[in-house]
Amino acid sequence: MTDQELGDLANDLESDSVERKASLTDKERIGQAICAFANDLPNHRKSGVVFVGLNDDNSCANWQVSDQRLQELADMRSNGNIHPFPSMIVEKRIVHRCEVAVVIVRPSDDTPIRYKGVTWIRVGPRRDKATPAEERILSEKRRARDLPFDLNPLHSANLEDIDSNLFRQEYLPSSIATEILAQNQRSLEEQLASLRFIDVAGEVKPTVLGILVAGKDPRRFIPGAYVQFLRVDGITLADPIKSQKEMSGPLTQLFRELEEVLKAHVSISSDTTQSVEIRRPDYPIEALRQLVRNAILHRTYEGTNAPVRITWFNNRIEILSPGGPFGQVNAVNFGKPGVTDYRNPHLAEAMKNLGYVQRFGMGIPLAEQALQDNGNSGLEFCIEDSHILVIIKRGT
Repeated sequence: MTDQELGDLANDLESDSVERKASLTDKERIGQAICAFANDLPNHRKSGVVFVGLNDDNSCANWQVSDQRLQELADMRSNGNIHPFPSMIVEKRIVHRCEVAVVIVRPSDDTPIRYKGVTWIRVGPRRDKATPAEERILSEKRRARDLPFDLNPLHSANLEDIDSNLFRQEYLPSSIATEILAQNQRSLEEQLASLRFIDVAGEVKPTVLGILVAGKDPRRFIPGAYVQFLRVDGITLADPIKSQKEMSGPLTQLFRELEEVLKAHVSISSDTTQSVEIRRPDYPIEALRQLVRNAILHRTYEGTNAPVRITWFNNRIEILSPGGPFGQVNAVNFGKPGVTDYRNPHLAEAMKNLGYVQRFGMGIPLAEQALQDNGNSGLEFCIEDSHILVIIKRGT
């Protein structure tokens, strides 16, 4: 937006495209405003703007715009509170001779957008929680041709292929705010559609997301949706196999099985030469957990039947994820803090809702820190167009 356009918006005290905040003291309302602008219920197809540094009467709040404060605003996009990720720009600008931070939020084609499990919209100059009818309007706004693969309908599946008990008992409470659920009188089909587990544009069909997260048998419809584990008694694939296992099922079941398998194969050594016995695993479980979840989240499920593969040798572990770097991630910046993109953005949202992701873009840094604390050497990556391989060396 030009300075003139921003100035005109700032002058309009009754606009449903403008929010003013004197400072960052109320991040909750800023997050709600970002959510509401991304939802664009009036369907203006124009960006909404949050001005930080302006009072409600459009006067200057004399708020200093520092790099740290700009970063705080930018982090609101991916700190896990807003799903799916909004498209927004954060800049320092001068509006009517006043230094302000502007958050320019583009309308999303992937509505409804939620902030902490609540769908917020603009109603004239104020924001409000969306009613069920307004959420349906937002759902209908999605444009099928622009949807990522994880929202594609699976035409060979039916509503019965989703485990409704799992959805209602595990996923729904983790995804929607408690007060919204308490008022919720919607049918199962409406709830599934609201969370993108089914597509209702034509014939009602489960989406890839719905089957991966709550499907009774995800592998039946997405052949590569499993993890292959191989424990080799040696350092090459030609050495004897000690154990092997294939794990599949809806997301929570898959991660529970993975946790059991990883913990069962971690060895603990004891150092009794010190005054206090020190017990140390050959691999820190937190590092393995982060890396395996990363592989499942960022892999491609489209156009391949290949699983995520975990090969556990005597001196290392190799985790192979189908699909190369995606979006803004490349072989040069791969793994650097804050550099991330999402081939499966709604699967990322589901994993965050279920507690498998603490903060987006931090999986590899957290794994590296856990390895360092345990005395293991750093991670090694082999990045190809068709896959990403991470190698974890055994601790001494």
